[in-house]
Amino acid sequence: MCNRYNTPTETEIERHFRIGRQSPNRWWTDERIDIFPRAQGPFIRRTHDDPGYSREPVVGQWGLIPWFATERALKYSTNNARSEELESKASYKTPWARGQRCIIPAWTFDEPNWESGKNVWWRFARKDGEPWALAGLWNRWKDPGSGEIVESYTMLTINADAHPLMSRMHKPDPKLPSGKQDKRSVIPIEMEDIDQWLAGTQKEASELLRLAPVSVFDAAPV
Repeated sequence: MCNRYNTPTETEIERHFRIGRQSPNRWWTDERIDIFPRAQGPFIRRTHDDPGYSREPVVGQWGLIPWFATERALKYSTNNARSEELESKASYKTPWARGQRCIIPAWTFDEPNWESGKNVWWRFARKDGEPWALAGLWNRWKDPGSGEIVESYTMLTINADAHPLMSRMHKPDPKLPSGKQDKRSVIPIEMEDIDQWLAGTQKEASELLRLAPVSVFDAAPV
């Protein structure tokens, strides 16, 4: 799972993902900053109120707030969602069924490596120098007390036990064999597949839930 990533600036997101400026007011920041769970971060989704198709940038909490939550501060983590559980997990099955898919822009993301016996953080960038477009789900939640509308999102992950690079991340469980560790990886969406992810059918979106080849990564200890 991922618990830290670095986001592009507002201008970089608008240019790279071809999003027109929605208003004269700044919606994000002119700095690249690290995002941690429950912090505010940017994501891109199919425009919520457009009967056709367009993309809109949104800022929300990294940690999806499900429709049934009674308060914003959850007692469990929702910043990562296992893609294998999207149809069954209570927190994610409604956004998945409604097609509430999003792209999370990231210059880099960090993962822990325990091969030395202690935690060594590794940083993952794209080898082509472009930002990542990571698969996510979003939700819009209404605070039952104040009536405030809160945007939030989660980052999808997939089993990486067989991946030559991502299987090396995270602390191994000595009780489990190497092929049954359930090591996790984020799910990058390539630029040519973004429309399919945001606006395709559930079947079409499911086809993109896959590991990225090792050749895409530029990874090294921090």
